[in-house]
Amino acid sequence: MLNINFVPDDYVQSNESRRTNWMCLILFAVVMVGLGGSFVTIKIRQRGCRAKEELVNARMAQIQEAIKQFEELQTKRKTMMKAALTTAELLEPVPRSILLASFTNNLPPGVSLLKLTLIQKEPAQSGQSAGGPTNKYQAAQAEKAAAAAQPKMSREKLLETYMEISGMAPSDLQVAAYIERLSNSSLLDNVALVESKEYKIEDTTFRQFKLTAMLKADVHLTKEDIGTIKMCAEKSVYNF
Repeated sequence: MLNINFVPDDYVQSNESRRTNWMCLILFAVVMVGLGGSFVTIKIRQRGCRAKEELVNARMAQIQEAIKQFEELQTKRKTMMKAALTTAELLEPVPRSILLASFTNNLPPGVSLLKLTLIQKEPAQSGQSAGGPTNKYQAAQAEKAAAAAQPKMSREKLLETYMEISGMAPSDLQVAAYIERLSNSSLLDNVALVESKEYKIEDTTFRQFKLTAMLKADVHLTKEDIGTIKMCAEKSVYNF
């Protein structure tokens, strides 16, 4: 039996065209949604990257500020160290290592040092004599005249260096020899014995002594003097 189609061909073609248009519209919508989603995702990622960039820039600014402060502290530290070294040179006309070397060079055989103490203080004011001023006004006038007569010097230059030396010796003869050597030193003055007492180590008897001395005023050592003192100190260490 034959199938007879009573639907016009124009109607069939229009339906197929309509279906094709709907498929194109749906595909276009899907593509646009995909593009919109990609655009939104890219914008979100850009915003996140921008926020991270701002955070990194802020961190870099903090680090640069910290580095700048550290450099300023290093500069101040160098300036303070330079000032400290200059002050030390003013306060110590003779380096302590040279003083220690001088004490070591003058050690008699068998004598050893136990302790060396350096004290710097202002010179004591001389007392008034019997024929001096009798009232406060005259005393003030005398001090003003003395100050005017003396050349102006810094307070550091006026400091006096006192030393206390402790050591061990076989007998008082070595102690006396040590005092004589220190008295003949070009660096020291007013070398005096404070005490000397007997001290036993097992069956051996020693003399434990304590001396005081003062650094001479206006001592100036040349490089040759310092080199000679250091060389003698090295030899004395090797001999010891």
